[in-house]
Amino acid sequence: MRILIYSYHYYPEQQGIAPLITELAEGLVKRGHNVRVATPIPKLPQMLERCRGKWFFTELINGVVVQRSYTWIRPEPTVLDRFLQAISFTFTTFIHTLKGKRPDVILIISPPLSVSIPAILLGWIYRCPVVLNLEDIFPDSAVHLGLLNNPKLIRLYKSLEKFVYRRASKIIVTTESCVENLQQKRVREEKIVQIPKWVDVEFIKPLPKEPNEFRAVHQLNGKFVVMYSGNIPLTTGRSTLIETAVRLRYVPDISIVIVGQENALIDLQQEEEKNLTHLQLEIEQSLEELHVEKELTLKQLQLFRDTWQETNLKLLPFQPREKLPEMLAAADVALVIQKSNMMDFYMPSKIPLLMASGRAIVASVPETGTAAKAIERSESGIVVPPENPNALAAAILELYCNSDQVNMLGEKGRQYAAENYSLEKTLDHYERLLNNLVRI
Repeated sequence: MRILIYSYHYYPEQQGIAPLITELAEGLVKRGHNVRVATPIPKLPQMLERCRGKWFFTELINGVVVQRSYTWIRPEPTVLDRFLQAISFTFTTFIHTLKGKRPDVILIISPPLSVSIPAILLGWIYRCPVVLNLEDIFPDSAVHLGLLNNPKLIRLYKSLEKFVYRRASKIIVTTESCVENLQQKRVREEKIVQIPKWVDVEFIKPLPKEPNEFRAVHQLNGKFVVMYSGNIPLTTGRSTLIETAVRLRYVPDISIVIVGQENALIDLQQEEEKNLTHLQLEIEQSLEELHVEKELTLKQLQLFRDTWQETNLKLLPFQPREKLPEMLAAADVALVIQKSNMMDFYMPSKIPLLMASGRAIVASVPETGTAAKAIERSESGIVVPPENPNALAAAILELYCNSDQVNMLGEKGRQYAAENYSLEKTLDHYERLLNNLVRI
């Protein structure tokens, strides 16, 4: 088949959905299909330098033809910037993708919904089926989280959502909750296909915790490493991460490692300093309230300051893709963090990844959500209430004191990932679905 994939994120981006779409495209190429990917020029130094002054840029990566187009992108986009970003993507990618053979099928990765506009137009021109892959239900999630509250924009996006659902030949969703959401919107049942998120279980696999280069380089040998890796958007509940780390500072063997994007790491560092200052003030006030001699109070305060760790938190930038298995293996426990208002249907792509790495998971997520259900079903970790640093710290301490439980959770997660989330099974699903559509 000749497959055209419209995706806003692709290699060399290393966060979010980009690695998954890259694996999907390259996996389909290995199975003998011709794959093109339409995507923006990413705002990464190495790509901006190569594409300077160009509206279009085409390259061949591991057999996939990647057609990159200029898109209006700003570091801290305003509402106007986001609108210009959507409009520019619609026009530039449409022009660029016309430079290629007629596709047999078009696969859209959404959100953003704007990706669908040029893809559906191309589907109409070439009279080929269009498949919509919904990684998130937009605008529902944005409205629910308070990120979108302009009534006119909400109506616009809901109209676009209806249009896209109506025009798509099939709609792929990752969870049962997403299926229910679409059914409530009167999308025909036969149009909906559920395919879970995936992980390359041959690439991401359990490796020894020590010796481990990542541990050695970052002075983590001998530590009980609790790791959060990936995007750190506002929806994760950043403050929960920091408040938990502050509560565990009195345990010298526990190290909290956060691997993420640079701007978020700066915010987390400022959050840590604020939390430490607040906690120290609370302790000083408590000591002052003790009905003891002032000299004893000062001695207690000095003892606390002397024994308090300088820091138990390491904030590190994203690692190269090839180093990901070793980085994940450096952890004893992996974290999944969500805010309490996260919608039930959202399934973080990191969960299959963490399970495949064979590491125990502690998830601070809504108990009725898809993330909690996946972890409970797989028996790969502990679920605690979201935005509750005390509960999260207690779960980490429980595992810190029980190495057998840590190993058991990791082994069950690995087994579940291999049986339910493997890339090869996902490729089977996609290949079968797309082939059936092309034959019609």
